[in-house]
Amino acid sequence: QVQLVESGGGLVHAGGSLRLSCAASGDIFSIYGMAWYRQAPGKQRELVAHIPGAGSTNYGDSKKGRFTISRDNAKNTVYLQMDRLRPEDTAVYYCHMIVQRNTGSLREDYWGQGTQVTVSS
Repeated sequence: QVQLVESGGGLVHAGGSLRLSCAASGDIFSIYGMAWYRQAPGKQRELVAHIPGAGSTNYGDSKKGRFTISRDNAKNTVYLQMDRLRPEDTAVYYCHMIVQRNTGSLREDYWGQGTQVTVSS
């Protein structure tokens, strides 16, 4: 199996910064796309940022310029640097990875358990 463990959430004032991390462990042959999603109370889960195995990153609306996604393939880890945070960024943030567990196996979707980010005004 594969487990994703997130860390770095918390409470911050508007204008502040947080850095989220998500590390994958278990049976991993290769990790393709990595992404962060978020879900605020009463709203649908939305894409925050995506970083492919190769190619350029992409960001959801209103995140580009404030959020930066990066990955460390040697550590099977994806990061989300969040700057100039706003109260509307308050949500549970989830990491997502597409993982191939063995040579020739299918690629599978995995999700982290979520980490709460709260931005006070």
